[in-house]
Parts: sequence; C-alpha cells; structure tokens
Amino acid sequence: MNLPYFIAHRLIRGRREGTSFSRPINVIAIIGIAMGLAVMILAVAILTGFKQQIREKVVGFGSHIQIMNFDSNTSFETAPISDTQKFIPLIKQIPGIAHVEVFATKAGIIRTDEDIQGVVLKGIGSDFDWKYFSTNMVNGSVFTVADTGHPDDRVIISKKIANMLRLKTGDTFAMLFIQDPPRMRKFTISGIYETSLEEFDKMYVYCDIGQIKRLNGWKNDQVSGFEVFIKDFRKLDEMTSAVRDAIGYKIEEEDAKFKVTNIRMKYPQIFDWLNFQDINVIIIILLMLIVAGFNMISGLLILILEKTNMIGVLKSLGAEDNTIRRVFLYQAAYLIGKGLFWGNLIGIGLAYLQLKTSVITLDPSSYYIKTVPVNLELSHILLLNAGTMAAIILMLLVPTQLISRITPVKAIRYD
Repeated sequence: MNLPYFIAHRLIRGRREGTSFSRPINVIAIIGIAMGLAVMILAVAILTGFKQQIREKVVGFGSHIQIMNFDSNTSFETAPISDTQKFIPLIKQIPGIAHVEVFATKAGIIRTDEDIQGVVLKGIGSDFDWKYFSTNMVNGSVFTVADTGHPDDRVIISKKIANMLRLKTGDTFAMLFIQDPPRMRKFTISGIYETSLEEFDKMYVYCDIGQIKRLNGWKNDQVSGFEVFIKDFRKLDEMTSAVRDAIGYKIEEEDAKFKVTNIRMKYPQIFDWLNFQDINVIIIILLMLIVAGFNMISGLLILILEKTNMIGVLKSLGAEDNTIRRVFLYQAAYLIGKGLFWGNLIGIGLAYLQLKTSVITLDPSSYYIKTVPVNLELSHILLLNAGTMAAIILMLLVPTQLISRITPVKAIRYD
C-alpha cells in the first residue's frame, strides 16, 4: 500500500466533507492556477493564430519559395526564363511540395478620369491556385485563365485600390506602362478582394499572364519565374535547400542562371516582427507561472502548519521526512489538478467561443486582420499543462523542507 497516497486521500476527502481553516486558501490557490493556465492557453492560441494568419496572407501574395532569373533585379521588371525547365518535375516530386505555378510581374499605372495609382500587375497562368483569393473576395469573382493564346482582359483588384480610384466590379480602366515605346492596356474588373494587408492590397492587380508576355514582347514559353508552395511552413529553410539542390549548381555559359529565395528572405521585416511577438507570450507564461506557484506555495504552507500535530505523530511513529513530504505533495498535486481542469475549461472554452463567433474584433489597419485569431493545437495545450504541473511541483519542494524542522515533541504539544 502507498502510505503517503492513502493519508493524502483521507485528508482530501475529510477536507471536502468537513470544514478546514485552509479550505479558503486552497480555493484561492486553485483559482490562481486556473486563471493562470487559462491566460497562458489564450496567449499561445492567439499568438500562434495571429502568426499563422499573417503568414498565410503574405504567402498568398508571394508563395513560400520563388525561382527567378539570376539577372532579375529587385524591381518588378524581371528578366524572363523558360517555363519548360527540366528541374520542375524534380521539384514537384520532392516530399513536402504542395504546388508549383508560373508567374510574371510588371509595374504600371492605373489611370481613371480623375485619379492615377501606381500598381504591380501580376500575371498568373492556368496552373494558378485560386484558393487563397477565393476566400478573400468581397465582390465579383475570380477569373479562369485559358491556354488559348488570346489573353483575357479580366483582372481582380483589391478593395483598397477600388476605393482609392472609385472603381467597382464590371468597370474598365486603362493601365499605362512606362517602357520604350510606352504602352497602354484596358482591363475589366472581374472581382474585388480584401486581405487587410494594406501594403500588399494597394499594390497588386492580378491578370492573365499572357497580357504581360505581350507587353514585354516575350515568347509564349517565357515567364518571370516559378512560385513553389510547401505543406509545412516550419520546414521552409529545409525545402528551400531542397529546391536549390533540384535546380543544381552546375552553370553552363549558355544556360540561364537561377536564384532561389523564400518568403522570409523576401520580407524579413514582417517575419522579424512576428518572431518578436514570441517574447510577449514568454513573459506572460513566466508571470502566470510565478503567480500560480506562489499561490500554491502559500496554500501548501497553510496545509503544513494546519497539520503540524499530525506531522509530529507520524514522525513519532517512525515516518521519514520524505514520506511525510510526499503526503503534502500528493495533496498539492490534487489541488493543481483541479486548477488545471478549470483552467483548461475556461481557456479552451473562451478560445473556442472566439473561434466560432469572432466576437472580439480588431482594427485591420493596425493588426492586418479583422478579428482576434485563435489557433487551438492539442500539442500546445498538453505542453502548457505538463509544464505548469512540473514547474509548480518543483517550486513546492522548497516549502516542504519545513517538515524536516518540525520535531515530534513540540508538534504533538502544538495546539
């Protein structure tokens, strides 16, 4: 029989059935643990949800990995490469690659009767995955690119550009391109999207890639490059290296030279800002653990002082300090378990409520999203529970040292 567990179980049952001086202290400790864990769950769920949504928005505009001509500069006027590269089938076979598509970009100026606005025209082919933009359309619809050789004049623009230029679905507008000789094209608005990423929304207009090929005088098989999407963002650096390996490092004089960049390299300021948010969550978790730990320490000290007489009796009967210490640690584990139960119930409940109702909103101009995002992952919840339990138990080893200082004679006489 596990004697410390048996004694702890009797003490817990007696405390539930009767009255005890330590009972309100224990309730406060349980509340402290529950609220601390709930705050930690919400903080981690909101931070990971926020990072995930911002990543998805940025990737939606630029993919995870881009392959372009090495001679292309940092502007949106790119040097062309052929879309029939031998390494594309090899890249598609790499485990973890989700999709590969062609693209082309060209800077231009939208001109209406009253306004002008500089934008980037991004050409997409029949292999373009519309999933991201389909979920962000606020008016109209996306268009389908057909490989017929006759470019479609339909485009999708952002709500930001539409508001600035007073345009709506079905309107036509002219776009000027500064080149030699200057050219102009007319486009028809097929749909209007909104992602709340203002930096990107006010920049990109999506069109048939054939329009850019004609404007640049490219051949039918020439594009700006390839966009590669992966299944797991956490493997971005690994997949970038795998794509580089598939392309190869041998460069012949007559061959095109390629450069491979990923979304983190392209927009380091955004991802550095997202990584900086981790510090806030770490601080919150540490503060909550300290608060919960001190609540439990005070509760355990009260338990020990309340049972000083019992400790003296057990010692007089030959019980060792470690045996008695385990009695109180079992009681503490029970209280921590109750706190964790209610903490999970409150934290997960509030997170799930926000996930389903989006009751708490945000200013998109400041946070890039309209509602507080939530990402509930079982692994995060399990780690928070295990970490909280372990951290508090370790903190409780200090006050249990008081047991070794209690002598049987004084304890039995203690009243």
